[in-house]
Formats: sequence, structure tokens, C-alpha cells
Amino acid sequence: MTVRPRRPTDLPVLRELLAAQQAGSGYPVRWPLPFPVEEFLVRPGELGGWVALVGTRVVGHVALLEVRPGWEADGWAAGTGRPPERLAAVAVLFVAPGHGGRGIGTRLLDTAVARARHLGRLPVLDVVQEHSIAADLYRRRGWTVVGEARPPWLPPDRRPVLLMALDGPPG
Repeated sequence: MTVRPRRPTDLPVLRELLAAQQAGSGYPVRWPLPFPVEEFLVRPGELGGWVALVGTRVVGHVALLEVRPGWEADGWAAGTGRPPERLAAVAVLFVAPGHGGRGIGTRLLDTAVARARHLGRLPVLDVVQEHSIAADLYRRRGWTVVGEARPPWLPPDRRPVLLMALDGPPG
């Protein structure tokens, strides 16, 4: 398995993988998305985007984003004591069905964290509490909960999302 920067030519495959994994993972929560999937995959303020490959086949994705003003920035800034421009948000992390449990998600996460650290920023992320497998993975890797938030896209019957940060090296 290798990780490389995402290319524009990866987007059609990533769109299909995101759709294929959504029923099993519940990610993203809103499905179908109310906007083009490409706008979910590639976002303004991106500090990097990567794909995981097994052979030549794309099997996973992660992005790293600037933290822009809004509900997440307020929560992360309050929880970490750092201004948004000193943070970098790990986002759009997913692995193709049938490829879980092979370290692909961990490798993608480590790639985004390394980039955040290279930029001198604290890695942060949000996770839906009902996605307990993901939240547990982050906790095992040293991420800590620094707050909770209720984004506008979260259904009212769901618990608030967890806002997490990784202070030390991944591990």
C-alpha cells in the first residue's frame, strides 16, 4: 500500500468509493449530499489531499484543511487555546469497503498529521459520536476530546459531534 497526493483524475473513483462505503459507515451523515460529491472531496482552504493505493487501485482518501471561522473553529480554539490559524483539520477520511482493518486509514491519518505538524499546526478533527469505531480509533491513537458541537447538518436525534485534537506525536 502506498499513499500519494490526490490528483484531479482520482475524483471519479473517489466519488464511487465514498458512495460505496457510506451505507456501512454512515459517513457522510447526509446522503445523498445536497451538493456535488466533488465539493465534499475537494474543499476551499485545502492544505493537502492524499489517496491510498493498493497496487494501482485507489482505496482510501484523506484531506487536511485550514480551519475557517464557524462552529468548528470556535470549539477547537476554545478547547485547545490556539487560534484557528494554528490549527489544521483532518477531513474526508474514508477507506473502500473490504479494505478496512489493513492499516490504510491509519496510514492516511498519519500522512495528514505529518503535514499539519510540518506546517506548525495542531491537528484537529470532528467525529460523529454514533460513529464509535472511528471515535475509538482516534482515542487509541492519542486524540483527545476538546469539545462538542452541534453542526447544522447533524440530525436532531444525534448526539453532538466530538471535537478532537492530537497534541503529541501519533501513536
